Amino acid sequence: MKIQLYNSLSKQIEDFNPIRDNIVRMYSCGPTVYNHAHIGNMRSFLFADLMQSTLRNVGEWDLKWVMNITDIDDKTIRGSSFESEAWLPEMGEQTSDRLENLRNFTNYYKTLFLEDIQKLGINLDDFHKIPHATDYISEMQELIRKIFKNGYAYISEGSVYFNVEKYSQAENYGKLKKIDFSNFQKGVRIDADTYERDDANDFVLWKTKKDGEPFWDFELNASNLPGRPGWHMECSTMEYEILGLPFDIHTGGIDLQFPHHEDEIAQSKAGYGIDPNPFWCHNEFLEVEGKKMSKSLGNFYSLRELLDKGLDPLDIRFAMLMAHYRTKYNFTFAGVEAAAKARQKVQDYIYQLFEESSDNSINEIPENKYLPNTFFGEIAIDLHTPKALSKLFEFISNYPAGKLSNELKNDLKQVFVKINSIFKIWEIAPKPENNVLIPQEILDIAEQRFQAKKDKNWTLADELRSKITQMGYSILDSKDGYEIKQND
Repeated sequence: MKIQLYNSLSKQIEDFNPIRDNIVRMYSCGPTVYNHAHIGNMRSFLFADLMQSTLRNVGEWDLKWVMNITDIDDKTIRGSSFESEAWLPEMGEQTSDRLENLRNFTNYYKTLFLEDIQKLGINLDDFHKIPHATDYISEMQELIRKIFKNGYAYISEGSVYFNVEKYSQAENYGKLKKIDFSNFQKGVRIDADTYERDDANDFVLWKTKKDGEPFWDFELNASNLPGRPGWHMECSTMEYEILGLPFDIHTGGIDLQFPHHEDEIAQSKAGYGIDPNPFWCHNEFLEVEGKKMSKSLGNFYSLRELLDKGLDPLDIRFAMLMAHYRTKYNFTFAGVEAAAKARQKVQDYIYQLFEESSDNSINEIPENKYLPNTFFGEIAIDLHTPKALSKLFEFISNYPAGKLSNELKNDLKQVFVKINSIFKIWEIAPKPENNVLIPQEILDIAEQRFQAKKDKNWTLADELRSKITQMGYSILDSKDGYEIKQND
């Protein structure tokens, strides 16, 4: 099936086809591993997973999917320093080797991150590679040498900077986002790995050694420049080394369009002489209860905090994927609860497909109404999950499983296998026998929660759900009340 994607370069939806070998090469900006990833981060990773699973299962292409681990930047260095309050006993003892401390600190959060994304249904086997930035330091240095040799970099006070003004005379700096050059000041340089201003200034490729920081030796133009790479260098190098240029698709959050992705393009063009990739695909921001996520507002959540509140990670996945990736997503607890009910409705339909029909009144479905045609037709146009799910629920309503012929049921089982290869939230199997005896204490708490919900006491309802979860059970809401299950 033909796949169409919105391209941030052209600002329009375009037909997508792999550049070579009928293999899609896709790079996704991964986490900076200095803390728990928050749910805004998780939206980017779920979007990338939606992209890759659609390309595999709807486009029917092989895929090489790479997601980097940023383990060297301002935040990871700060977190692993001797003065850091972020150091935890689980990371081991700090040593005099600052690079070893950095590895221990970042490996701890990388492990937690990989555990989290698996809970959200992202399969690590789907990745071609998950590289660490610190494994590619020498390759980053080589790219800096190329950029310098080509005249687009200069040395200042032990650091190496990209010459934006000179590059802009030869190339378009601002392909992804219109850049404000009115504030450009020659000689003004940006050393920070991240910055929020939209105006362009020279950005750092290699940062000079600072007291107390890990560093690598680097020789450039007969000068020894001990230090470490700037953040933007990491992705440009790993893309080239692992996927080759040009590769097909780069994904990430819209907040990375500038400066990170714009600088990736500039570095690759200035050093390798090639634009890195023809398709750039970005997901929009996430809000919480209609507000920007912020620690000061008390609405800043990691996945683990949400699970501690009793939410099911697959309900969170479904809630996020129910919104189109290019629209702002408003995360609410009510929204996750609604997603849980919708997910259960589909699950019940799937269970019925495994039951023998006694009615058999529906033997044929018109082609323009048949689920695979309508559902995948919408997914294929810029991954439009809301429209695709609308077709799914319309089909379920119009064609009750209990009235389908056994032949149609068997066909639909395979359709749901393919749908689930994208959403990864359902069980394509007969309904399991539930012979587990639920303790009376759990039943009592569930009833208290049911009453709290009736009273619109959402805080108490969340607390009681968390209590049930901590006791080894989960509660699934339904239109008729709720269902209690023992956790595996």
